[in-house]
Amino acid sequence: MSGLEKSSQVSITTTMQSTEAPPAAPKPDQQASRQANLQVIRQRKQMVLSFPHNKKLLKLATYSKCQEQACSCAGWKRPEVTTASPLFTDVCRCEHILESHVSHLRSKSEEDINKLLRMVVDVENMYTAKKREDNDEIKNIYTYLFTLLVKSILTMETPVIQATLGEPPFEKPSIHNAVTNFVLYKFSHLSQQEWNTMHELAKIFLHCFNTWDFPAPSNQKQIVSQEEAVTYKKAYTRWFVFCHIPAFCDSLQYYDTTMVFGKILLRAVFKYVRKQIMDQFHQFRERMPVERRVMILNHFPSFLNVLDNEIYSNNSPIWDPEFKPPPSIHIQTLIENNKSKKTCAIDKDGFNNGRILDNTTPRSKRRKANDDDFDNLSEENLAEIILTIDNPNYMIGPDVFAEEAPDESAKLEERNKIIEFHVIGNSLTEPVSKQTMLWLIGLQNVVSHQLPNMPKEYITQFLFDPKHRTLALIKNNQPIGGICFRTFPTQGFTEIVFCAVTSSEQVKGYGTHMMNHLKDFHIRKNILNFLTFADDLAIGYFEKQGFSKDIKMFRGIYHGYIKDYEGATLMHCELNPKIIYTKFTSIVMRQKKIVKHLLYKQQQGISKVYQGLTFFKEGVKSIPIESIPGISETTWRPAARATRGGQQMEESQDIDTLTNMLKIVLNAVKNHEDSWPFKLPVDKNRVPDYYDHIKYPMDLKTMTERLKAKYYVTRRLFVADMMRIFTNCKIYNSPETEYYQCAMHLNHYFQTKMKELGLWDK
Repeated sequence: MSGLEKSSQVSITTTMQSTEAPPAAPKPDQQASRQANLQVIRQRKQMVLSFPHNKKLLKLATYSKCQEQACSCAGWKRPEVTTASPLFTDVCRCEHILESHVSHLRSKSEEDINKLLRMVVDVENMYTAKKREDNDEIKNIYTYLFTLLVKSILTMETPVIQATLGEPPFEKPSIHNAVTNFVLYKFSHLSQQEWNTMHELAKIFLHCFNTWDFPAPSNQKQIVSQEEAVTYKKAYTRWFVFCHIPAFCDSLQYYDTTMVFGKILLRAVFKYVRKQIMDQFHQFRERMPVERRVMILNHFPSFLNVLDNEIYSNNSPIWDPEFKPPPSIHIQTLIENNKSKKTCAIDKDGFNNGRILDNTTPRSKRRKANDDDFDNLSEENLAEIILTIDNPNYMIGPDVFAEEAPDESAKLEERNKIIEFHVIGNSLTEPVSKQTMLWLIGLQNVVSHQLPNMPKEYITQFLFDPKHRTLALIKNNQPIGGICFRTFPTQGFTEIVFCAVTSSEQVKGYGTHMMNHLKDFHIRKNILNFLTFADDLAIGYFEKQGFSKDIKMFRGIYHGYIKDYEGATLMHCELNPKIIYTKFTSIVMRQKKIVKHLLYKQQQGISKVYQGLTFFKEGVKSIPIESIPGISETTWRPAARATRGGQQMEESQDIDTLTNMLKIVLNAVKNHEDSWPFKLPVDKNRVPDYYDHIKYPMDLKTMTERLKAKYYVTRRLFVADMMRIFTNCKIYNSPETEYYQCAMHLNHYFQTKMKELGLWDK
């Protein structure tokens, strides 16, 4: 975050360094540091929640009031410093034993204990952040929140922010509503494609605004009056407490900035955020997909310029609570597609503080998707549909959803007790049953047969290692498959060592069902990440099970814990604790059937049969498509043909005529004073990395040769090559460079010449 020396982000992202977290990544890659620390906070909470019950109580003792009568001690502390692990009989400074600080917690449920432990981790993070913060304004906020959370642990109540800060939303209309109004107000006249671009840019801006760090009041240089300073300080405090901190501290309720703030905050920070967003986009443009890069670098600055005018205008309609958008088909499309949506979310190509964002955003920042357009389906209609699809005689036309879930047969066999799943393993401290040992030996044979390239000694080592466990698939009391794994509770992940099903039992859905059982088992243990090294033959299987080559975990969490395998690909799967994976495919298939039935009912209401065509019997050889009965009631429309002054613009004109007209344009462009950078191909010796970034180069010399060879049989091919020259230049060069400016000027001149000859219809 350039220009923000003591930002709140720095405080939070360094929090975990004193609470058993790996150090943050060094600059300049601050994105890795931010994401790493978010991941570390989540992993630390998972680790604490996986403690045995007594260890959880020992952790809470430090923050729990002594229960002895007349004792005012607010937390267990040793009389003297020692590194020994605490015991329930150890004496506190208040001269009462540790048990006196946790006796009232013995009767609490595991859910209540875990809720308190989450607050404990947040308190420790808050304390570290406060100690590292130099800005007094921010330090005071940390102190308030730290005290609030400590008090909430003592009273075992949900933390409540003091009433003096107010309750969200703080302004109406919200920033989200104002930006939505802005897009409808300024761009409704555009074509659908152009309007979609503006809508996408609005989504990007809202997402950035929700995740950006704002300057502290003492660092805000754009404030010119005392009144503005007081107003901004109040807005900043609210933002810090309700939006910024809860993104890292889920003991507090999180709110999207754009949903609870309005004109006051946006006007105070827009120019600051706008500059930093564009700086970050330019800095990290090489990480963006090419299409998104072109859209952002070409259109976003203009979008922000127009938005700037409306934000600071005293009579702009976008701030009107009763804003009524002008009539437009885009509005109707937006209403139909986003009927119940209240927030605007960015996709996985989005940005976080201008940097590329992966999918490991904090849980509290992920807004729940609202119900879809079937929200208005009555309970009676839904019950009727369910009765229909449950009917064994149910059949509606060609069954496009006839396929069953991939693990349906395996689930049926499990219900009929044909197959069973058991988590088994060896032990050096407890007796191991004969049955378990026989299953492990059987699994050794299954795995060695299915994975012949894996040494048998290696397989035996992991199957019988007490640190490893195996989910065994048992049929007729014999193991026919299994997944060997090792869990690292302190790191919050499990490594899958190998997975196999005997060849005679494959293609029955056992592999999918077995992996789903493993996922449910780990969710119950609060372990939400799988890692595995997959060879080329296994990658497809793991991808179907939700694994990805895109590792969302910070490398420091797993590095040194799992062994690297040469020739294998590391894959990651993040589990969703809200999903019961063994039921997931059945639910999806049931939803498909419901959707199918709804589509069928809708078709029944609008279908109409027309009489067949009789023209051909009367000697007519052809008819216009639009004259076919019923065609106008479909989505088909005749293709529009652009004309200028009666001249047809499509590609049916004579090739020689077209070539002569394109030659006039090309010569004019080559003679323009700003054409010099584009006359010849880029020299790889002078610009070594150019062709690493530009996969499809183009230049005016190549276009001249193509024109002579009559390659341009349509004007669209000619336009595409010319526009590629300008696009390549803008991708490779920054806007402030001379090359970029030449491309802008020459592009404008090119379009002017094309219009003069009636060859431009964009």
